[in-house]
Amino acid sequence: MAHPFPSRRRTLAAALALATLAGAPLAAHAAFPERSITLVVPTAAGGGNDGMARVVAQKMSQLLGQSVIVENKAGANGAIAAEYVARAAPDGHTILFGYIGTHGMSPALQKLRYDPITQFEPIGMVCYSPTLMVINPKVPAKTVAEFVALTKANPSAYNYASAGNGTAPHFSAEMFKLESGAQMAHVPYRGSAPAMNDTMANQTQVMFPSLFSASSHVKNGKLRALALAGPKRSSLMPDVPTLEEAGIKGVEITQWYALFAPGKTPKAVVDQLNKALNTALADKDVARRIEEQGAVVDSSTPEALAQTVRQELAKWRGVVQKAQLTAD
Repeated sequence: MAHPFPSRRRTLAAALALATLAGAPLAAHAAFPERSITLVVPTAAGGGNDGMARVVAQKMSQLLGQSVIVENKAGANGAIAAEYVARAAPDGHTILFGYIGTHGMSPALQKLRYDPITQFEPIGMVCYSPTLMVINPKVPAKTVAEFVALTKANPSAYNYASAGNGTAPHFSAEMFKLESGAQMAHVPYRGSAPAMNDTMANQTQVMFPSLFSASSHVKNGKLRALALAGPKRSSLMPDVPTLEEAGIKGVEITQWYALFAPGKTPKAVVDQLNKALNTALADKDVARRIEEQGAVVDSSTPEALAQTVRQELAKWRGVVQKAQLTAD
């Protein structure tokens, strides 16, 4: 699969080299970690982000010689968790399992009580997952073109669900509307799970979740996948075309996940966390458990993640302006 962030320096080779250290705790900074580390996840227990975080936390615990405990702080498209970590002591013992919402889309849409740049120290990328366009199986469309035609013929009959204002499903749908001319109304939910549940129940007809969170529902027939908003087809769903292949250009949305520490955390601590994270991601079992669910492992340096965040903020601010999106 083509890499979604071509300007970021790849560090997978370095991470693989670090894998030889996997059998022993990493102790580059003598005073860290002094106690257990809390990994704050911005979604409820049992969700996709939570599952990925627990896989990573378990391996990092072994590498660091201290427990990495997952703590869920759901709500406000990740803002509650992000604000909590932003205000935590900058010692590396409280870190965030951030994602495109906390450090890209939400800050682009509205002013939050944290700054995604100045109040965080990037640790490293974890993985990414392309966005999937899914519809309820009762909708009489088998292709993107057929679905767009249905919405134009009867605009009031079609609603799209999102995980809330400023989330990836919200931005994805609005970009799709801009490029395709589809006519459908927004129904925001408090999280991806209830949005997907109502799409499966045909209360809403279409959604743009991550492949990571939707793949199981497509496989069991509760949702129909029409297209992938990625640069290339997925090996998990090789028969599903990309939106570009379906005739819709300019809608390529990669949902990414990464670790962040509070701003002013010492560089030695950030580097040690990055080393543990990249070593964990280089572990074949960790990679397999993440990739089986529709995500692609993607390690990085702290500096490369910082560059990605800046690029994403600029990109989504442009989308907000073009689509005239508001937080309400």
